[in-house]
Amino acid sequence: MKDKQVTSLDSKTDHSSLNMAKDHPNSNLPFSPDHNPPNQRTKLGVLFHTSEPTISPLYDQYQAAGSSSHDPTPSISPYSSPANYFMSPSPFHQTSPFSKSPWNFTFQNSPHVQNNRLIGSLTREEGHVYSLASYRNLLYTGSDSRNIRVWKNLTEFSGFKSSSGLVKAIVVAGERVFTGHQDGKIRVWKYSDSKKVHKRVGSLPTTKDFIKCSMNPNNYVQVRRRRNIPWIKHYDVVSCMSLDENRGLLYSGSWDKTLRVWRLSDSKCLESVNAHDDAINAVVVGFDGLVFTGSADGSVKVWRRELVGKDTKHMLVYTLLNQETAVTSVAVNATDGVVYAGSSDGLVNFWERRKHELGHGGVMRGHKQAVLCLAAAGKLVFSGSADKSICVWRWEAGGVHSCLSVLTGHSGPVKCLAVQEHVDDGSGGGDGGWVVYSGSLDKSVKLWRVS
Repeated sequence: MKDKQVTSLDSKTDHSSLNMAKDHPNSNLPFSPDHNPPNQRTKLGVLFHTSEPTISPLYDQYQAAGSSSHDPTPSISPYSSPANYFMSPSPFHQTSPFSKSPWNFTFQNSPHVQNNRLIGSLTREEGHVYSLASYRNLLYTGSDSRNIRVWKNLTEFSGFKSSSGLVKAIVVAGERVFTGHQDGKIRVWKYSDSKKVHKRVGSLPTTKDFIKCSMNPNNYVQVRRRRNIPWIKHYDVVSCMSLDENRGLLYSGSWDKTLRVWRLSDSKCLESVNAHDDAINAVVVGFDGLVFTGSADGSVKVWRRELVGKDTKHMLVYTLLNQETAVTSVAVNATDGVVYAGSSDGLVNFWERRKHELGHGGVMRGHKQAVLCLAAAGKLVFSGSADKSICVWRWEAGGVHSCLSVLTGHSGPVKCLAVQEHVDDGSGGGDGGWVVYSGSLDKSVKLWRVS
């Protein structure tokens, strides 16, 4: 297989998923964000292994993270102006209230720094953080331990554990929580306010629908060699999910190259779309009824739900990008109609809504290694990378993106991001900036305050 096919398949680095490596061999990463890589390039899997640190005392970590000699120096566009980043290495330890919790919280007390600063860190004793989701005042974290932890006001609020499967994606829809796993399953959980716990209430597809579908031989599709399964079930890693609240739909993307559409009202699988030629790494519900998918095949595709005869199906509108390097992440600024796609070459392409089409707006160069995750909030977009940094970009009229700041402090690749609006107490609902959560393969979740 080509190099481009595997760049984003980062969980191959887990020993528990070595059996997957046969289907998705590791690809290579350039040393720099330009398009002239050296002849010998480092494989992404090797990069991730070598970037996983031996955990030292937290105080020493923050001392090192606060040192300017450890800050990355990204190559950015001529109109970008990165700001200096400061943080105070003065933590104290707080024991998690969760029973037998392997996590601890460290607070960064830096009252004199007002802009773009580190608030604190949640650190695991072992394992990596692969997924995050924020909902109201709660933060959900997923890791390779199969545990989903729930945090409230920076303290551990609840937790629940799946029977199997590393947690690759988390989506919250009201009282229900959907988790996508490495074993190809989507599990459904519901929060009980009276008992203050999350309980598993089912899976997608439901057992009833799966059995019903299995009874008809015409519902089977061939996957891999000499293996047929019912079409309503993912047979490989569920890598991403996105919620369409207006239509009551949940989208799931998988390494099996398909996009599935689920109706939330009855948990029914409405459609399975053969969307890409390689693993799907990102799916995002956008604007104007569009859905965007990014894949290890190097493409970003746009889909729209349309009436075809008597049925409603998702049709391919157009392909935004078709490149050699894998697309690892996609984010959307729905208000301004901007789409972002991060890739394994360290670049972020973006497109802007222009009348009845999306036009390519340019490329954002801020990372030395693969962009692994993206998150958009207001006029800002955040990009997390294998180079251990997070770039904060601001969209301005005319398609200009300025790099406002580079957040450093992680000692491993930044794998996932989540953003919440922060409203200062007593502000009357005014703009208090953003709280950014970043999950990393350094076994930690960091909390940042971004103005």
